[in-house]
Amino acid sequence: MSTEYAGAIGIDLGTTYSCVAVWENERVEIIANEQGNRTTPSYVAFSENERLIGDAAKNQAAMNPKNTVFDAKRLIGRRFDDPEVKSDMKHWPFTVIEKDGSPRIQVEYQGEQKNFTPQEISSMVLLRMKEISEGKLGKKVKKAVITVPAYFNDSQRLATKDAGSIAGLEVLRIINEPTAAAIAYGLDSKESREKNVLIFDLGGGTFDVSLLKITGGVFEVKATAGDTHLGGEDFDNNLLEHFKMEFKRKHKKDLSEDARAIRRLRTACERAKRTLSSLTQTSIEIDSLYDGIDFQANITRAKFEELNSSHFNSTLEPVRKVLKDAKMEKKDINEIVLVGGSTRIPKIQSLLQDLFDGKELNKSINPDEAVAYGAAVQAAVLTNQAGNEKTQDLLLLDVVPLSLGVETQGGVMAVVVPRNTSIPTIKKKVFTTAEDGQTIVEFPVYEGERPMCKDNNLLGSFELSGIPPMPRGEAELECTFDLNADGILKVSAKDRATGRKANITISNSAGRLSAQDIERMVAESERFKEDDKKSQERVEAKQELENYVYQIENTLSEPNVAMKLKISDKESIDNALSEALEFLDISNDVSVGKDEINAARKKLQRTVTRAFASLNR
Repeated sequence: MSTEYAGAIGIDLGTTYSCVAVWENERVEIIANEQGNRTTPSYVAFSENERLIGDAAKNQAAMNPKNTVFDAKRLIGRRFDDPEVKSDMKHWPFTVIEKDGSPRIQVEYQGEQKNFTPQEISSMVLLRMKEISEGKLGKKVKKAVITVPAYFNDSQRLATKDAGSIAGLEVLRIINEPTAAAIAYGLDSKESREKNVLIFDLGGGTFDVSLLKITGGVFEVKATAGDTHLGGEDFDNNLLEHFKMEFKRKHKKDLSEDARAIRRLRTACERAKRTLSSLTQTSIEIDSLYDGIDFQANITRAKFEELNSSHFNSTLEPVRKVLKDAKMEKKDINEIVLVGGSTRIPKIQSLLQDLFDGKELNKSINPDEAVAYGAAVQAAVLTNQAGNEKTQDLLLLDVVPLSLGVETQGGVMAVVVPRNTSIPTIKKKVFTTAEDGQTIVEFPVYEGERPMCKDNNLLGSFELSGIPPMPRGEAELECTFDLNADGILKVSAKDRATGRKANITISNSAGRLSAQDIERMVAESERFKEDDKKSQERVEAKQELENYVYQIENTLSEPNVAMKLKISDKESIDNALSEALEFLDISNDVSVGKDEINAARKKLQRTVTRAFASLNR
């Protein structure tokens, strides 16, 4: 695969599932994986011999729960002491440790203990999506547009971009998931008249609401709100807790400590949740769940809704917030578009419909694929691959989800860029000194909506020095916030009197990787890829040897062959077969490579060929 693909792919990197799409022949194509599935689980598993990504990783999760990693999106760009991280750790079978204030995922791989950053785990999922697209296109893919929740903060966006770099991708743009979904909706229903469209995007782990004004090919985000920690996984967790209690009540046993039992129960909960979107009741049945006990239990849709009522109701607050921020009434909304697998839940739909006084919800786009679809359109536009009239006028005007500002005297946040400001943008504000004769001023940069900085998120800090001493309040220090189209921030300050400058690209927050870190991880990613290839070759060589042994054993069991074969030849084949079977046991060791396995097969083949030659004389 030597030729490079001229365009770029669109990747929806989801909490639970990911999806990849490409613009080909003037339309978007969602690319299915080798299993024929159009979405791929965001799972990575590690074992003695190999690393698995996607369906293969999820399918073996019950057998290997401690080394099967999922939910990396719930860790990416967060600090270890984040309350959300602490809460999630109670539900995860894998181990999360702390290093330099950031979370690391600890697994056993090839007999060693390994620690991975959330960016590295996400990069493995991105690499899988890259390989899926390369399989379809038959070319090397180097460029991508990756989506993130609209409510992702600066460090989460940067960390996602880093994950793309580790996977060997040039990330052309980070775009917001609801905006990408709006492209999928707007491209197919292109009308010249202006429309106010509310995108309600509830996925596996995150929730966004965005209100857009769509006019022709211009998609202007008016307001956005959401919760980066709400989705289908939380509904599964509530169902899981319910069944754990039921098991304890029925059998007086607590299965909390058994990671394998929890994994099997979680899978059953996920299945039950999906079933309850179309049926009003279902049951779960798991043989020998714990201590040899079979578990059977029923669940109704009403009970499922009761268990999740606070989560379901909490989805309405961001809707009210975007209406208020955009200064619109409910009656001003032309379409309410559903995105994300969790919007299939009937109660979610009825709550939303009731809020809008019974207005019909728009279900015209595929909730699982719309985000990747929109990302692929944007990727085609950015690489000049999209030539039709639908895309030539496409213009995305997105917004910053959280206010950005500087800490001033008394810990008060001075907002420089208010939330829902269109991006890219440059905003300036003049600050001054707090004390007489002050020659250095520190600029701590925060994001958030609270008036006091301690309640907001610190992005980074820098200082401007060399200010001429003067009475307090006289210096004029111009602070500039420069936000690019990815929503990533650069802040600079200039002393108007001297022209001295200082700046920071927000990159020193916990969890942010240095250029050297990324370089090292790219090299490691290549090594893992090489390991995966060797592992695959080993497995194939082993299967070839096993198949050959099986074939010869079958041939020897045929009466006419057994009768014609000399006793000495039969013995030499039997001995060679025993030797091959012994070797197969040894070949489970990772240190035995494909060449040794192939050599063992060829040795057996030579013995068999010599012995069978006497039959033809």
